[in-house]
Amino acid sequence: MDKSKQLGEESIGKLLMKFSIPAIVGMLVNALYNVVDRIFIGRGVGKLALTGVTVTFPIANIILAFGMLVGIGTAALISIKLGQQKKEEAEHILGNALTLIIITSIIVTGLGLLFLEPMLIKFGASSETLPYAKEYIRIILIGVIFQNIGFGLNNTIRSEGNPRVAMYTMLIGGILNTVLDPIFIFVFHMGTTGAAIATVISQAVNTLWVLTYFLGGKSVLKIHYKNLKLNLKVVMGIFAIGMSPFSMQIAASIVTIISNRSLVKYGGDLALGSMGIIMSIVMMVLMPIFGINQGSQPIIGYNYGAKKYHRVKHALKLAILSATIITTTGFIIIQSFPVQLISIFNKDPELIAVGVHGIRLYLFMIPVIGFQIVSSNYFQAIGKAKISIFLGLSRQVIILIPLLFILPRFLGLDGVWISGPASDALASILTAIFLLVEIKHLNKLHSEDKEVII
Repeated sequence: MDKSKQLGEESIGKLLMKFSIPAIVGMLVNALYNVVDRIFIGRGVGKLALTGVTVTFPIANIILAFGMLVGIGTAALISIKLGQQKKEEAEHILGNALTLIIITSIIVTGLGLLFLEPMLIKFGASSETLPYAKEYIRIILIGVIFQNIGFGLNNTIRSEGNPRVAMYTMLIGGILNTVLDPIFIFVFHMGTTGAAIATVISQAVNTLWVLTYFLGGKSVLKIHYKNLKLNLKVVMGIFAIGMSPFSMQIAASIVTIISNRSLVKYGGDLALGSMGIIMSIVMMVLMPIFGINQGSQPIIGYNYGAKKYHRVKHALKLAILSATIITTTGFIIIQSFPVQLISIFNKDPELIAVGVHGIRLYLFMIPVIGFQIVSSNYFQAIGKAKISIFLGLSRQVIILIPLLFILPRFLGLDGVWISGPASDALASILTAIFLLVEIKHLNKLHSEDKEVII
């Protein structure tokens, strides 16, 4: 009751800080797993190894997609059951989720290892980069079960009302990975294999921590043996909610495959390696935006349901403003210091030249991305999921895929780089149109409520 009351009465600015900061930290730490790997691989193994790891991005996206399918679906269902004071049903969902994660992880690992080489070749691996890609992603695939248990059940910790514990869980794995990477790469000279082992060990420790939390005395919900047996109704419920983020992540994987193939065709291994660096840099800019989304969603959703439309608009404006400040700051840093940013990953002059040109073009419209992402999330927060999914897919799939096929035919490698900002700009215009219509609707509802009160 107190938590519900604060959502409707406490200062929007304070609420946004309180809910967003733990989520931002968690998202940044999650991103660090991949970014730290790429930095140490680029500097300790070389540019071809960095390109090899970039080739594996689609597989990493697919792994995360299955984590989202079960993790996000489970968290949403458990939140509902806890709100209904149905703790036993929530624990039943938790037990089913753990079994589902184990089963899906085994399937992903098995299929991934079975079709590994042909997949990597289709994804853009050359004869020079294939060995690095194989030795890295093979280890990652073996550790899928640890990644998905850690990620999937971490969402449940947050849905229990423990965002700080969820944040600490992510921090443990992220910090450990940062410590182990240089040890395995520079001390033991294990190359990309060492980076992958460091990641899997960190995820295993993270998983152990999460399981201890649910098996010990600190959690609201417990994992019980009797709840591990799958129930079809529970499984379908988890999949129904988790299918949206799963589909978007699979779509992101398809886009990455198309992008990789275009980069190799028009720019070779150097262009593909440069894109790996660019995506690492943009990830660090965008992760705080996703944290703001997680923080603003319950505030917007609660006040929309309570018909406090002035607070809804205030929360939306603050979220957009915060996101835009972050992306604009990122834009200034990227455009001012591209050489220094690329050099963090590798100091090869050729790679730096291609990367600097690519990052300046590809991230040229990054200031508007914060607005586009937050506005898309707004529609999800007020229950208009179809609009949210459409706007979310517009930037990364619906607009981007045709551009990746068309522009490189006329502009070569520059066409691949320009596809990014062109898609960002067009998706933002589309989002602005939907949002203006929605704000007019909100203003109308607000006026009607005032009339009723009078």
